[in-house]
Amino acid sequence: MHTVSALRTLDLRRSVPSMQLGEPGPDEATVLRMLASAVRVPDHGKLVPFRFLRIAGDARHALGEFLAGRALQRDPQAPPQAVEKDRRRFSHAPLVIAVVARLQAGHKVPEQEQLLTAGCVCFALLQAAQGLGFGAQWLTAWMAYDPEVARVLGLGEGERIAGFIHIGTPSQEAPERERPDPRALLSDWTP
Repeated sequence: MHTVSALRTLDLRRSVPSMQLGEPGPDEATVLRMLASAVRVPDHGKLVPFRFLRIAGDARHALGEFLAGRALQRDPQAPPQAVEKDRRRFSHAPLVIAVVARLQAGHKVPEQEQLLTAGCVCFALLQAAQGLGFGAQWLTAWMAYDPEVARVLGLGEGERIAGFIHIGTPSQEAPERERPDPRALLSDWTP
């Protein structure tokens, strides 16, 4: 790939809100192609501290029903509109890939580096989805950190959600947003 093309791909990246993602979603071969790109991330120690969990079809709605009930367990006074939002959270995009960080405690590679690798996978998956003509959004919210959600999703010891990547066909073009000026963020260290 030409350098200009690679940079243009990065420069054009934008999140498409999950509520604006619909059918068609990627087919099996396309999903595997996306994941093949997503695993090409820095990985100190070659630990592969991540795995993928596909949430598609009726499983999206079943998860939504669980989330609505769990939201009420967490806050019995939750407003009905908030509970409904949680119920529908996974129902918009036809495909959600949960990137699961698999952290090895006590390893010479610090857990933070392992988690950063899983985060890179999330970003690479966003790029792969967009590169193949789909829209995508990386979301977390409370359910990414809730132990009961982790249990229902089958996460094991040392595993946590790095991100839910919602993937589908955009119903409209995602708006550009203001980006930070890199010059304002750059400083020089001098001894």
